[in-house]
Amino acid sequence: MTGDDAATEVPSAPEALADDAAHLLLVDDDRRIRALMSRYLTGQGYRVTTAESAADARNKLRSLAFDLIVLDVMMPGENGFDFAISLRKKSQIPILMLTARSESKDRVRGLEAGADDYLVKPFEPKELSLRVASILRRAAAAPTQASAPPQFVRFGEFTFEVERAELRQGQEIVRLTDRERFMLKLLAQTPGEAVSREALSGEGGLVNERTIDVQMNRLRRKVEADPANPAFLQTARGAGYRLVVER
Repeated sequence: MTGDDAATEVPSAPEALADDAAHLLLVDDDRRIRALMSRYLTGQGYRVTTAESAADARNKLRSLAFDLIVLDVMMPGENGFDFAISLRKKSQIPILMLTARSESKDRVRGLEAGADDYLVKPFEPKELSLRVASILRRAAAAPTQASAPPQFVRFGEFTFEVERAELRQGQEIVRLTDRERFMLKLLAQTPGEAVSREALSGEGGLVNERTIDVQMNRLRRKVEADPANPAFLQTARGAGYRLVVER
């Protein structure tokens, strides 16, 4: 995706993105390429955030959850290879690596750094979209490893003690309904992972999905600065909800 020819292929952004749209982080030092990719992928129905460097990407990752990173290799300062290696030490978020280098040794280096796929510039916007969709499908199908639930989790100004199902904002206890306490405890037991609406209902799926969505919106109003664009209680695309916490 380079030059004027790519710009003519970029569709207009949809009027409103779906609540469960996959959230992509585009990391590229070229402002024009960032804008073109962002506009195209938004037009394909994705939620898109951009970063101009590895340092900028780290800042975004501290406050937002992403389903996939589109990462340029050749950037000033920390390059894409080194950033991917660093990221893989603490995260398994899928990475699509972009580079102007077509040599096989560079593709191998990218995959060894932890990239899930590799796309050589220049590329057709449609190919970018297809690669993104393919990686997201594989990520959704991948099994997750079970781990012991945490004793407490932190997100923003809030701390939630899992066993007691107690939420605090600073030193103040936040009042929750029994349903909100149940949902938050379930989400906090597997932070960052999707929990289905059926599980969140606690009623064997007898509570309809719309009821769970309404209850989640009420809980969001208690913990989110902008409930319409939640930073912590996020919709997991096609799966339910997840709680994004500090690591």
